[in-house]
Amino acid sequence: MLVIGFPTGALQANCFVLAAGEGEPCVIVDPGQDAVEPVEQALRKHRLAPVAVLLTHGHFDHTFSVTPVCDGNDIPAYIHPDDVEMLADPLKGISRESAAFFGGNLEMREPSEVRSLTDGADLDLAGLRITVDHTPGHTGGSVMFRTGAQEGGRLVISGDTLFAGSIGRTDLPGGDHSRMLSSLRSKVLTLPDDTVVLPGHGPTTTIGRERGTNPYLLQLQNAPAAPHRGL
Repeated sequence: MLVIGFPTGALQANCFVLAAGEGEPCVIVDPGQDAVEPVEQALRKHRLAPVAVLLTHGHFDHTFSVTPVCDGNDIPAYIHPDDVEMLADPLKGISRESAAFFGGNLEMREPSEVRSLTDGADLDLAGLRITVDHTPGHTGGSVMFRTGAQEGGRLVISGDTLFAGSIGRTDLPGGDHSRMLSSLRSKVLTLPDDTVVLPGHGPTTTIGRERGTNPYLLQLQNAPAAPHRGL
């Protein structure tokens, strides 16, 4: 399995290109600011043919280049419906202070073809089987993408749900800390320790490393079980 990753834009959001191998179809995940040129370079260097763009959530630092990448290659974008509005109105997903930094104006538009992601869906794209996990918390429509390498390895692209040593912030519009904790408990801590994590920002890690060192995951694991509340 071929995995190419590079940071993009002022916020250094990670963009990934995944393919079964050189000269094969590929998917592009989270083409953020200034991603068009490095994406094109990766496609040329490895002789890849893109078939789709996958978005972990709607924040502009992960989606800014989605329209030129999609429409330039005549491919669809996949995003959870709870975040789709941010493709045309990115200011809906950022703080007032951030909006003021951009002069209250950050122009984007939706790609020509947008498809919806649903929790538990299995996507067969570019010769890869990719499972979608809805992980609300950072945004209402945040998702993670799980796939496996031919060698038997496990891989999760976690977006801004999980980072090396941290988790995504929940104080922006659409964020919800309680939902984030629920997502971490049900969708992250249930993954095998050898799963390689490709986060939305920062370095690669593994579920096992985060389970043992990430303070947010440690707190969840050490918390007492909630009492049963029935009728």
